[in-house]
Amino acid sequence: MVNGVDLSVNFAGIKAPNPFWLASAPPTDKAYNVVRAYEAGWGGVVWKTLGEEPPAVNVSSRYSAHYGKNREVIGFNNIELITDRSLEVNLEEITQVKKDWPDRALIVSIMVPCNEEAWAYILPRVEATGADGIELNLGCPHGMPERGMGAAVGQNPDLIEKVTYWCKKHYSKPVIVKLTPNITDIRVGAQAALRGGADAVSLINTINSITGIDLDNMVAKPTVGHQSTHGGYCGSAVKPIAMNMVAEIARDPATPTLPISGIGGISTWRDAAEFIALGAGSVQVCTAAMLNGFRIVEEMKDGLSRWMAEKGYESIEAFSRKAIPQTTDWKHLDINFKTIAKIDQDLCIECGRCYIACEDTSHQSIAKLTEKDGARRYEVIEEECVGCNLCQITCPVENCITMVPQETGKPFLAWDDDPRNPFRAAS
Repeated sequence: MVNGVDLSVNFAGIKAPNPFWLASAPPTDKAYNVVRAYEAGWGGVVWKTLGEEPPAVNVSSRYSAHYGKNREVIGFNNIELITDRSLEVNLEEITQVKKDWPDRALIVSIMVPCNEEAWAYILPRVEATGADGIELNLGCPHGMPERGMGAAVGQNPDLIEKVTYWCKKHYSKPVIVKLTPNITDIRVGAQAALRGGADAVSLINTINSITGIDLDNMVAKPTVGHQSTHGGYCGSAVKPIAMNMVAEIARDPATPTLPISGIGGISTWRDAAEFIALGAGSVQVCTAAMLNGFRIVEEMKDGLSRWMAEKGYESIEAFSRKAIPQTTDWKHLDINFKTIAKIDQDLCIECGRCYIACEDTSHQSIAKLTEKDGARRYEVIEEECVGCNLCQITCPVENCITMVPQETGKPFLAWDDDPRNPFRAAS
């Protein structure tokens, strides 16, 4: 790590040498995996969800993927349930791992039926392991909701509050509530968790999904015999959704200081930094570890510490929530701000993608010119450019197209105050 940079975190009273934790999932299913993760350098783990006896029964197959070019996994889908190992074995292993690795965060994920007796039974047993805290799995979108657990609880604010209250009543260490994204407004769940006494929230859990269809057999993937079902979607594709939900909670006046553990598509140090800037105090990783192995954390820690040193941030806390003051509702944005595209002709490879995109689907603000030697040249028609960024996005050459702010001579004007706003006029 870089000298002068401290990656350690104190998340809701849970200490860890770095903010990179493995999320509750197959990578944290047993002591063997968790020890390998700690040896690789992960700052903490959330043990795969424990439940009542008898343990859950899983099906085969369980995973599917949404691919990009060259079979790059963009999104990952699973229909796996909570641990299919006995509660006793899990508790014994958790106890030993925590004893052997006292400096690492160890949180236990739990899901039991929605009655106080079930929680009152399991919580003292989990607390006896010495684990640092618990995470309530209120978001599993498949298999468990049919039994009145998982997302069936996470989609009901009253149940979120009630279950959280029971856990705080029967457990003395930090309680983290894991929220489901399969809901209209993520803030409602966070507010309910806070009312119940939650020490923190974690999000997002997986998103309901079907990643693809086997068109020869007309069955979705993953396929179990001749059938399939919706599963939980994760991986890099869900990162934008997760970051928005983290930011919504961080900037909500009802939950401005509620600790957040960010989850969803984190695979690099930059992903982690972005989540932290939007309010996360720790980050949880699953899909990236499943696709690339535990050693990815080395690059994550190194990259984050080097970036922090470059920016002058000595601790994670120094830049946590730094992006929140600049994150607002659309109605508060400056209507008078203007930017236009500029093409660097020295970098342009004359592929024409910007022209096609703008001509066919946008504002016809890029001209296609032909030089004397027959070479193509593309130029922005400034008076037609609305600064939508589409050309910049479609350009395959980094920094070839930039968006240049323009001096308009007009003052800041939010939509709330714009004379063109019919609601303002009516009021």
